[in-house]
Amino acid sequence: MRVLGVDPGLTRCGVGVVEGVAGRPLTMLGVGVVRTPSDAELGDRLVAVERGIEAWLDEYSPGYVAVERVFAQHNVRTVMGTAQASAIAMLCAARRGIPVALHTPSEVKAAVTGSGRAEKAQVGAMVTRLLRLDALPKPADAADALALAICHIWRAPAQNRLQQAVAAHRTSGAPGTPGTRRTSGATGTSGIAPAPGASAAPRTSGASRAPRTLKGRTA
Repeated sequence: MRVLGVDPGLTRCGVGVVEGVAGRPLTMLGVGVVRTPSDAELGDRLVAVERGIEAWLDEYSPGYVAVERVFAQHNVRTVMGTAQASAIAMLCAARRGIPVALHTPSEVKAAVTGSGRAEKAQVGAMVTRLLRLDALPKPADAADALALAICHIWRAPAQNRLQQAVAAHRTSGAPGTPGTRRTSGATGTSGIAPAPGASAAPRTSGASRAPRTLKGRTA
């Protein structure tokens, strides 16, 4: 499995490519940052992010793209830029038919370090160790992109099994008892009629009744 991790940002968009499967040593194929000038027009900056991500997709041809899920922050301006860069990454992947996965920061931390509350330094140290690197990639956006890719490689098998189980449950057939069919007419208190070919039992309520007779009046 080859995954492009994207740590979205408008000024610095971290990107990193990791290859491998869960339970085996992973390999870093590339890491870097797509930068845009802060004084440029917003449209030009978004175009620059798109071109940068497209270049990484062209070079490494990943099978999956993992993007950090954007959460609301106190700084609205910052979160807006992050969300815009995230949308560009998803657009680039979708245009090529590459599956996109969104992972929260807590999910990434838990996958890489075992704790969803780990500090950035802990995440960086584990990324360096897991990928057998001589030093931690800088800036932090690049290291975070690698952590996203690692997180997806390790979480994807469990997610796939869960999705398959849900799909199988939905397509297992309509609920009901084999050999019976539900009708909308008056077929008794249960609302279930016998299946075609089955003989219907006479409807009774209690003991059998004797025939009723009419008593005539005599003059």
